[in-house]
Amino acid sequence: MPEVEVGTVTHYYGHINVAIVQLTDNLKVGDNVHIKGHTSDFNQEVSSMQIEHKDISEAKAGDIIGMKVLQKAHPHDKVYKVTP
Repeated sequence: MPEVEVGTVTHYYGHINVAIVQLTDNLKVGDNVHIKGHTSDFNQEVSSMQIEHKDISEAKAGDIIGMKVLQKAHPHDKVYKVTP
């Protein structure tokens, strides 16, 4: 399936399984993403996003979001939106 880069992980908080992502494109809850880096490589559906601790359903390019992740992510990992 085609993938479009939508952002980069800047931080990861392991105790709450949240990746901080600097977006370069739009993203919304329900989108399927692929997170890939030197040691990370997994797909998941976006189930939860926040900006400044407030739940949001969509974010736009330039936003810095917190996104719940299923596996460990690392700074500089790329985030791709998987399109059908």
